[in-house]
Amino acid sequence: MVCNGAIANAMEETMAQIPSSASRDAVRNTVPKMIDLTEKVLFGDVWERPELSKRDRSLIVCAVLVATYRPEQLRGHLQRALDNGLTKLEISEMITHVAFYAGWPASMSAANIAREIFEQNP
Repeated sequence: MVCNGAIANAMEETMAQIPSSASRDAVRNTVPKMIDLTEKVLFGDVWERPELSKRDRSLIVCAVLVATYRPEQLRGHLQRALDNGLTKLEISEMITHVAFYAGWPASMSAANIAREIFEQNP
């Protein structure tokens, strides 16, 4: 279902409510303050600002992760992007577009990660 503005925000789970990822839990004891800031500030505040939708934020984050070659974080964010309403076609187009600005190797690596995520989400 597609909703607009406040209705969509009221129906969406906040990023802070989504169960923490295995990668966050794996380092929670090593960098507890960093995880606390991730959950309270990044996901509890920044991701919840109404000026951009979660879908748009996911597109931006994935593009930045592709461009800066961050494959470990890209996996989780591509899954989150699908959950936030981006289509496989839109993600594919973003990866192709980023290739011309950030480099072919980074986008090819991202394409392989996207293929894995897409296969898990038929």
